[in-house]
Amino acid sequence: MAEMVRNYLVIGAHPDDPDLLFGGCAVKLLKAGHRVKFVSVSSGDCGHYAMEPAALALRRHREAQESAKVAGLTGYEILDVPDCHVVCTLELREKLIRVIRDFEPDVVISHRLCDYHADHRATAQCVMDCAYLVRVPMYCADTPIPRKDPVFAYGYDAFTDPRPIRADAVTEIDSVAETKLRMLDCHRSQFYEWLPWNMGLEAPDPGRMSRQERQEYLDRHWGGRDRQAAEFAREALRERYGARGDEIRGAELFELSPYGAQPAPAEFRALFPD
Repeated sequence: MAEMVRNYLVIGAHPDDPDLLFGGCAVKLLKAGHRVKFVSVSSGDCGHYAMEPAALALRRHREAQESAKVAGLTGYEILDVPDCHVVCTLELREKLIRVIRDFEPDVVISHRLCDYHADHRATAQCVMDCAYLVRVPMYCADTPIPRKDPVFAYGYDAFTDPRPIRADAVTEIDSVAETKLRMLDCHRSQFYEWLPWNMGLEAPDPGRMSRQERQEYLDRHWGGRDRQAAEFAREALRERYGARGDEIRGAELFELSPYGAQPAPAEFRALFPD
C-alpha cells in the first residue's frame, strides 16, 4: 500500500531559517513524494551591512526561490513583515492562520520560544498561538479550517535556558548534506556577506570559488549546526539507526510541541524521514 502523502510547513523568521531548520529533511521527504513548503515571516531586508533594504528584500526573495528549485520545494513564501520588526500581533497571527489553513499541513515546524533573535522568538510565539485557533471556524472565517489538527514541532537550537531542546525525533542528513549545502549556497547575501561580516570573519568571494570550494566553506562555517545536533542526539541516533548511529556526522532533530495534535512518541518519530 502506498504511503499517504503528507504536507510539511516550515515557518521561519527570515529567508534561510527554514533551510537551516529543515533543509535535509525537506530533501528526503520531497524525494519520497511528500509536499514541503517553506515560509519566511520577514522579508530579511535588514540582513546586510551595506545593501539598501528594498534592494536586499528583492535579492533575498530571489535567493529563496533559487533554494526552492535546488530542493524541489512545493513553495517558498515570504511575508511582508520588515526584518527586525517581527512582533506577535493579531495581524500577523491572522496571516499565519491563513497560510496554515491554505496548505493544510500535517506537520508545522518553527523556532523555539527561547531562540536568540527577537524575530525568531516572536515568530515562534505567533506560530504556537495558531495551534489551537487554526481549527476555530469563526476565526478568520473567510478561510476554511483544515480537516484535522496539525502536529506542531520545534527545530533544533543549542540554547539551554530555560532548558535544552528534546530530541523527540531525529534524522540523519549525511546522505543529503551536499544538497542542503547547495540550498545554503543560494542565500549568498547571508552566508558569504552578512553573516561573515557579523561574526568578524573574512568574507569570501563565491564568484572566485569552485562549487567544491563553496561546499567546503559552507560546511566548515555553517555545517557545525547539524554536527552539533548529531552529537546532542547521539543516543536517539543509535536507537533509530543502530550501530550506524555512532558514525552519523550531521542530523536534524525536532521536539514535539505540547500544542496541536499529540501523536504517540513512535508516531511522531515516524513523521520524519529515515
